[in-house]
Amino acid sequence: MKLDTLIGEPWADYGLVDSGNGKKLERYGRFRFIRPEPQALWAPATDDWRAAGEFVPGSDEEGGGRWIHHEQTPREGWPLRWREVSFTAQTTPFRHLAFFPDMAPVWGWMRERLEGTTSPECMNLFGYTGVGTLALSAAGARMVHVDASKKSVEAARGNAALSGMADAPIRWIVDDAVKFVAREVRRGRRYDGILLDPPKYGRGPDGEIWRLEEDLPDLIADCRQLIDADSRFLFLTVYAVRMSALAIGEMLRQAFADLPGTVEAGELGVREEARGLTLPTAIWARWSR
Repeated sequence: MKLDTLIGEPWADYGLVDSGNGKKLERYGRFRFIRPEPQALWAPATDDWRAAGEFVPGSDEEGGGRWIHHEQTPREGWPLRWREVSFTAQTTPFRHLAFFPDMAPVWGWMRERLEGTTSPECMNLFGYTGVGTLALSAAGARMVHVDASKKSVEAARGNAALSGMADAPIRWIVDDAVKFVAREVRRGRRYDGILLDPPKYGRGPDGEIWRLEEDLPDLIADCRQLIDADSRFLFLTVYAVRMSALAIGEMLRQAFADLPGTVEAGELGVREEARGLTLPTAIWARWSR
C-alpha cells in the first residue's frame, strides 16, 4: 500500500511558527504558545520563542502536565476562523487548545469528496468541539455529531452559534460512539461520509471503556455497515499510539474489500513557517469513492 502525507499549511488564524528540541511554537490568532513535541528531533530555526504560555508535561506517560502563562489570555477563550467556520480556542488541561489544527487538510478533503452530492448525510464520531462537523455542515452536509463528553458537545454547539450555524441540520449526540454506531446499524441507517478521530483511551457517559487497539477493528466493521456503494468517504485518524499507518490501512482495506473505491493511508503533518519542513502529527487511513 502506498503511503501519502497530508500536510496542513498555515492559515490566517493558525501556524506552526518553529519547532525543535522536542517542542513546537505555534500561533493561535494573536497569541503564541509552546507545546511539547517529541518528534521535533531537530534544532529550532530561531531563538525568538516568546510566547503567551507553555505547556510543561508531567512525569507520567498519560498526558499530565500544566500550563505556565507568561501573559494573560482570555479565560473563556478567543475566536478563531477556518474558512466559514468560527470556533473558540483556549488552553486546556490536555495540552491542546480545544481543536486540532493539523486536521485542516482533512476537512478540505472531505468537502471535496461531497461535491456534486445533494444534501449528503455525514457523521463525526468522537467529534470533540465540532470544527470538523461545522466544516462539513458549511459545505451542505446534514450532520450527526457524536461525543461521550457532554462538555465537548456543549462546546461544539457554542462553536456552531459562533459560526452563525446554530440552526444548521446537526444532531448533537452525547453517547458512547461504539454503542451509537451499533444502534445505527440495527436501524439500517446509511451515511455518505464518516469521520473518526478516536482517542487512545476514553470513557463513555456510562463508564464504558474505550481502548483503541482493542476496540477499533470492531468499530470500523460496524461503520462499514453504514457505508454503501453510493457513499463518498470514511476517514480515520489515529494519534499517540505505537501503530503504523500501514496497519490501519490494511484494516480498512479488508473491511471495505467488497466495495468499489480506493483505500489509502499515510501521515498527517503541519508545515513549519520558519523553514517549510513538515512536522508529523498523526497517522490516517481512508476509503473514498
